[in-house]
Amino acid sequence: MDEHSETTDWYSEETATFGDRLAAAREEARLSQKELAQRVGIKTSTLRNWEEDLSEPRANRLSILSGILGVSLRWLLTAEGEGLLAPDEDAPINSDVADLLNEVRAVRAQLTASNDRLAKLEKRLRRMGQS
Repeated sequence: MDEHSETTDWYSEETATFGDRLAAAREEARLSQKELAQRVGIKTSTLRNWEEDLSEPRANRLSILSGILGVSLRWLLTAEGEGLLAPDEDAPINSDVADLLNEVRAVRAQLTASNDRLAKLEKRLRRMGQS
């Protein structure tokens, strides 16, 4: 894959997570995590967990977020619809940065798989304790 196609869908579901899009929209709105959390009526740690994809907001909070950040609810969830413009498509990506991004994606995928496996093991363990 060439460097240009790597950035073509910068905020797409394949490239960015919900948390990535939320953080980017917050930064574009020039709000700190604390400021946005206060406006939404949540703890800063809750917003941080959303941006780190450790948890997800409920529908009513999603609606509030999209209104404050000036992006569509659909864009926040799926990267489709009205949202942020991608970074400058013509700007070259340093190969070291591209390598790090790929490594981050690989680690994220491993963590997700490990988290799923851990949840299944915990469920089996709870079942064993109940018998």
